[in-house]
Amino acid sequence: MASAGRVVLVTGVSRDLGRRFARAAAAHPNVERVIGVDVVPPRGDIGGMSFVRADIRNPVIAKVIAKEDVDTVVHMSIISTPGSTGGRSTMKELNVIGTMQLLAACQKAATVRHLVVKSTAHVYGASNRDPAMFTETSETRRAGGGYAKDVAEIEGYVRGFARRRPDVCVTTLRCTNVIGPKVESPMASYLRLPLIPRRIGFDPRLQFLHESDLYAALAHAVRSEISGTFNVAGAGVMPLSQVVRRLQRPTLPVPSFGLGLLRPAHVAPVSPELRALLTFGRGIDTTRTREVLGFEPAYTTAGALDDFAAGLVPTGGRIDSLLAAVEERLPSNRGVEHQLHAIGQAAGEDHEHG
Repeated sequence: MASAGRVVLVTGVSRDLGRRFARAAAAHPNVERVIGVDVVPPRGDIGGMSFVRADIRNPVIAKVIAKEDVDTVVHMSIISTPGSTGGRSTMKELNVIGTMQLLAACQKAATVRHLVVKSTAHVYGASNRDPAMFTETSETRRAGGGYAKDVAEIEGYVRGFARRRPDVCVTTLRCTNVIGPKVESPMASYLRLPLIPRRIGFDPRLQFLHESDLYAALAHAVRSEISGTFNVAGAGVMPLSQVVRRLQRPTLPVPSFGLGLLRPAHVAPVSPELRALLTFGRGIDTTRTREVLGFEPAYTTAGALDDFAAGLVPTGGRIDSLLAAVEERLPSNRGVEHQLHAIGQAAGEDHEHG
C-alpha cells in the first residue's frame, strides 16, 4: 500500500472475496487499520481486520468513516445474484442505494483520498453485436435489468463522485469472472456441475481471473493510487468447448431456454447476464491495465481454470440426478425427454472413455 498509516475501509466483508481481501490488506506493513463493514459478520478467519456491523444503505456509514479517520475505501459490496439477498428489489437497493449512501459519506469525509470500486465486465453485456474485445472506452449496457444494469448505474454515480471530489483518486476495476478453488459464484457453480449444459450452436469465448489475482489487483490499485477505469482479466481467451474439455466434464447440448431451466431447478444460479455470456461470450482488452495501472495477473485464463479444475470433485453418479432436475422443467414432450436421455447416456459414455 502507498504509505504508512493507511486506514482502509472495505465493504462487503460477509462474503468470502471481501473477507479475504480485507484480511490480506490488514496484514500489509503499510496499513495501520482495516475496517470491514457489512450487515452480518464474516464467516472464517478475519485476521487483523476490525469488523463493524453497519448497513451502507444507512447514513450511519458516514459516522463510521469519520470516527475511524478512513482515508481509503474499497467498495466490494455489489451483489450479483438476488438469491443471496432475498429478491431482486432488495438486491437493487443494496447495490444502487447502498453505493449512493457510501459515496455521499465519502464526499463529506475530508480524510478520504482514495476510492477503489470492484466492478465487473458484465457492464458491457453480451450479444451478437459485440466487438471482438471490449476496451474501457466501449459503450456499456444500460438496457434491460438485473445485475448489469445495477453496475452501470453504480459506475455512473462513481463518475459523478469523481467530478465532485477531484481531490480523491477514484479507481474502478472491471473484473471478468473470478474463479478459484474456494470461490462461490454463479460462474463457479456452473463450472462445478457434473454435466455442463451448453447452448446448441454456440461456443462462447470466456476469460477468467484467479481469485488471488483479484486480491492482488485490488491491493495494487490501493497502492498505486492511479485514477481511471481498468479491465482486469487473465491473459488469453478460451471457447467454452475447450473449457469443459480441460475440466474433463461431459456436456449437455440444450436449446435456448435450457440454460434458464437450471435456476428454478436449484442446480446452479444462472442469471440472465451469465446466460447471455454463455451464449455469446465476451472478451475484454487489458492493455490499459498493464500499461497505465501497471498490473498484470499472475494466472492466465487457462492457468486460473486449471487451478480451479484441480479442486473439482469427481462427477460420480450425479449426472442422472441432474438430468432428472432439468427434465422436470422441460415441456411435456416425449421426444424431448427421449433426446435428453440419449444425450445423457452419450455424455456419460464420453466421460467414462475420456
